[in-house]
Amino acid sequence: MPGHGYECAPWELRWCGMDIDALQRTESAFALSNGHIGLRGTLEEAEPRGLPGTYLNGFYEQHDLPYAEAGYGYPEEGQTVVNVTDGKIIRLLVEDEPLDMRYGTATAHDRVLDFRKGTLTRTTEWSSPTGRRVRVRTERLVSFTQRAVAAIRYEVEPLDDDLQLVAQSDLLANEPIESDTRDPRVAAALESPLVSLFSHAEQYNAVLVHQTRVSGLRMAAAMDHKIEVDDGVRTRIHAEDDLARLTVAVDVPKGGRLRITKYLAYGWSAQRSVPALRAQVDAALAGARQTGWKGLLAEQRAFLDDFWATSDIEIDGDAELQQAVRFALFHLLQAGARGESRAIAGKGLTGPGYDGHAFWDTESFVLPVLTYTMPDAARDALRWRHSTMDKAKDRASQLGLRGAAFPWRSINGAECSAYWPAGTAAFHVSADIADAVLRYLGATGDEEFERECGAELLVETARLWASLGHHDRHGAFRIDGVTGPDEYSAVADNNVYTNLMARRNLHGAVWTCERHPDLAERFGVDAPELDSWRTAAETMYLPYDAELGVHPQSEGFLDHDEWDYADTDPQHYPLLLHFPYFDLYRKQVVKQADLVLALYLCGDSFSPEEKARNFAYYEARTVRDSSLSAGTQAVVAAEVGHLQLAYDYLAEAALTDLHDVHNNVRNGIHMASLAGAWQGAVAGFGGLRDHGGDLTFAPRLPPQLNRITFRLCFRGTRFQVEIDRDEATYHVLAGEPLELRHHGEKFTVTAEPVRLPIPSIDPGEPPVQPIGRQPARRDASRVREFDR
Repeated sequence: MPGHGYECAPWELRWCGMDIDALQRTESAFALSNGHIGLRGTLEEAEPRGLPGTYLNGFYEQHDLPYAEAGYGYPEEGQTVVNVTDGKIIRLLVEDEPLDMRYGTATAHDRVLDFRKGTLTRTTEWSSPTGRRVRVRTERLVSFTQRAVAAIRYEVEPLDDDLQLVAQSDLLANEPIESDTRDPRVAAALESPLVSLFSHAEQYNAVLVHQTRVSGLRMAAAMDHKIEVDDGVRTRIHAEDDLARLTVAVDVPKGGRLRITKYLAYGWSAQRSVPALRAQVDAALAGARQTGWKGLLAEQRAFLDDFWATSDIEIDGDAELQQAVRFALFHLLQAGARGESRAIAGKGLTGPGYDGHAFWDTESFVLPVLTYTMPDAARDALRWRHSTMDKAKDRASQLGLRGAAFPWRSINGAECSAYWPAGTAAFHVSADIADAVLRYLGATGDEEFERECGAELLVETARLWASLGHHDRHGAFRIDGVTGPDEYSAVADNNVYTNLMARRNLHGAVWTCERHPDLAERFGVDAPELDSWRTAAETMYLPYDAELGVHPQSEGFLDHDEWDYADTDPQHYPLLLHFPYFDLYRKQVVKQADLVLALYLCGDSFSPEEKARNFAYYEARTVRDSSLSAGTQAVVAAEVGHLQLAYDYLAEAALTDLHDVHNNVRNGIHMASLAGAWQGAVAGFGGLRDHGGDLTFAPRLPPQLNRITFRLCFRGTRFQVEIDRDEATYHVLAGEPLELRHHGEKFTVTAEPVRLPIPSIDPGEPPVQPIGRQPARRDASRVREFDR
């Protein structure tokens, strides 16, 4: 059959041809989710497959954390996302020969992820080893509007002769999976993690209920079917502990077809009984059947129409980048749309990478996107953080601190990181959460959320910083012994990013307490405590080297030896896999943007000249061994005027998963890097900043692009920004006028377009990167344009 690979198109991701070796990474890219249920993009026939996966947000198994030698304060238990009951499976036998893409001949095969319909479709023409030909068309969705529901349309058509077709539609629990974890305890926890509690089948529907062995979480999966054939059909259904199967046998004439619509429902709970869970999924199935397949498609399209009206980014001049940015936005939506009371994991629900844990990535990368495009999803993610407040306060107390110490990595809110330097010592996660709260409040004015959740998050994280830091003999407030975003510099003193974010956190807590004295009283905040927060913020120590004219990433960083990039084998990146950490910790080598991230998120603390000098200095030392880095570097490169470099970094962030830049997409796609694509376009070339709740823009385009247009939501107003080479045009799409700034000048945006000129900038000499670590030079002229 013809060659395979992704095709370039503006509103879809299409893979043509069958490449078994690429299944794992395409299954991640083709994953469907609504933030509650996640289905990896495996073939309906279940084999061949790369890595099967069906996930429920927050559903995990517990296991002991391994230590060669334990220490006080080390977390004792880990959490790992569980591959739950697989309902995607519909096997097909053609005159008793199983449809298996490894056998026979596939004369045509393509799969399409449609960003506007919210479905994954597949068309296959297959000839069995004995020459019997069929065409199989499938379409699946995970509903944005009915969060417990997924559905599959499976259609088979004989191409040459009358054929006997047998379809087997399964619910399968405890699917055998080859785990690539090196920890035998984790592997053991994931081997048959589900214990059967109940199974039942009748007519066309079935339900299985299971419980995890250690964490004790219960989940139910149910299926129902609508069968459409031209003539008689014979069916049989049965259920056992780990399998429920509906078998459909039918003789289909040439020109006829067998069509099966499979409805799936999932639910889980730590407390509800088996009958209650069964009732929940039965009700969800009843709702899905009532809506019907066409109704589910219509609801899905309407939901996405509304999302794109608020969120779309149009890029004129680079077809592949346009596709990649919409791919990014679609997956960010899938990760957060219906997560509601649960976390947004680093891989979303697209794979088992990072054990399904959520990190600071959520607040610092994903939530800024959702805050300005789908603010309800940002609010719900922050409500999840608030729901784990008791665990964060217990963790702080265990560490001898006040307030709330939120975890480096977790599923249920308890710390799961067994690695101290880059785990517990990375206290900045608490300030990142506070920053996300302040950004959300500034963008929405949501006082109800502030009173219910936001104020307490700000207060308890401020208490953490007040107890973690101290005033030195000169009166400066220091925060010592922490790890910033750069994990190649651990347990350092006065990390500039951490100190700046802590300062913002402290100011934010004072702000909310002064606005709501009753809340301050509720949380026991008195005048002396408020004064202590103000003083700590105002005297926060920010190290600076006047000789070099740059800020050290952390105190003493500029005194470290330089890394020998010239003699580092290109095959030895990422460095953490080939060099001891002690060597990384004592050198000026940066895994990912750290001080540069501070230039972006806390840009109001630096002058333009400081930004330019700092960016150039750290460009020469940042190796980007993390997918988090390129998006941030794109933003700051654009701000200081290095537009070609910003364009290169934006493409790297946006194409991280589609090009499998880090060779690990098989375990799920990178949510923070996808968010970095939005940041590179909107905060980079759009120049969006929101310091202090004021929205400002400083747009500029690289010469390779003709135009970028993006849409945002702020304070209930939807508006659009269109940028070309010479000017930017702002106008309101729906809602009230807004006060904004364009390159420092205040103006009012209304329904009538406002056009403003873009001033030129002289960036000076381009910065250099470590030898061999430059981003790939982007040349849009070599990328195929869309068929028009």
